[in-house]
Amino acid sequence: MRFFPLVWAMLWRSRARTVLTLLSLVTAFLLLGLIQAANALFEGGTVNLSAPILITQARVSFTSPLPMRLLPRLEAVPGVASVSHSQFFGGIYQDPKNFFPQFAVNPERWIRTFPECVLPPAQEQAWRGTRTGAIAGSQLAQRFGWKVGDKIPLVSQIWPQKDGTRAWTFDLVGIFGDKVKDSCARVGNMYLNYFYVDEARQYGQGGAGIFVVRIQDPEQAGPIGQVIDGMFENSPDETKTQTEKDFSLNFLRQIGNLKLILYSILGAVFFAILMLTGNTMSQAVQDRIPELAVLKIIGFTDRQVLALVLSESLFLCVLGGMAGMLLSVGAMGVLGKLPNFPPMSANLEVWLFAAVSMVLLSLLVGVWPAVRASRLSIVDALAGR
Repeated sequence: MRFFPLVWAMLWRSRARTVLTLLSLVTAFLLLGLIQAANALFEGGTVNLSAPILITQARVSFTSPLPMRLLPRLEAVPGVASVSHSQFFGGIYQDPKNFFPQFAVNPERWIRTFPECVLPPAQEQAWRGTRTGAIAGSQLAQRFGWKVGDKIPLVSQIWPQKDGTRAWTFDLVGIFGDKVKDSCARVGNMYLNYFYVDEARQYGQGGAGIFVVRIQDPEQAGPIGQVIDGMFENSPDETKTQTEKDFSLNFLRQIGNLKLILYSILGAVFFAILMLTGNTMSQAVQDRIPELAVLKIIGFTDRQVLALVLSESLFLCVLGGMAGMLLSVGAMGVLGKLPNFPPMSANLEVWLFAAVSMVLLSLLVGVWPAVRASRLSIVDALAGR
């Protein structure tokens, strides 16, 4: 620590060069923090989904409907507490940018399957008794300023009505929230009355998109899923059952190998930063050759000169890296407040990855200039050679 003032002075010898390099490092580590947090999210580390929920879909694809006759057989499986069914609606509200998930469900079954999502009793009754009724999560209602009694127009991209029109209108009869803070992962969704949608749609009557199975013991998710799939094996209605978290992650992965895509972007950014920072360190040492020779004259050993240059590289990378990571934490907080944007956080794993990256980057860009400085000939340096 006694040489810290010297290292700090060396770092800021060329202020413009140092500031520009720091800005590049801040940008790189801002991206690193966001990408690592996104990877943690895709791996299920922060996905707030109900642990005791299984999703049963058609084995071929979740877009293939399943017949309702499967429902009583699912309910009879030991360990199953309740079963609901859900059909994705795919509607647009006012503008294609206003995307939010909408599902046609059986109100009675939905209420039993998701007790963590609280709907006032009067609104429960209204939803059960209103064929055109719909409920919205508190987050979604706040996003659009909806209130109970509003009429919500949706243009479905999947289900036309029998007269060919795709314009539907639903009566908002309820707004649900969390039983306990952050317990309901569906507050950004809208749920429609399945019986109205099924009766009015042009095709697909009597089918369920997926079955939502709530089990009594989350630890038995694997065995119960195997029992369900075994019941329908080698039948026209073969199924694939998985946890809700796995179902959601598999849906995201259909976009592509997101992890590979994100790491490829990060790798390209860091390669550019490696070249830039490496050039900065090499130029800094080149500009200070006479000064380094003077340090050796007054008694600094080769090893101490090596440590000074490596310390400069480390301070530069850590300073830029920490600033970038702190900015990424702030960006995560802002993004988490956006509608339908999943919450991300920089957990310990993300910070450890960032710390290792800072040290590794400082070594890669600092070792060669440091070795060159330590081997410097005093005579040649003072002669400008």
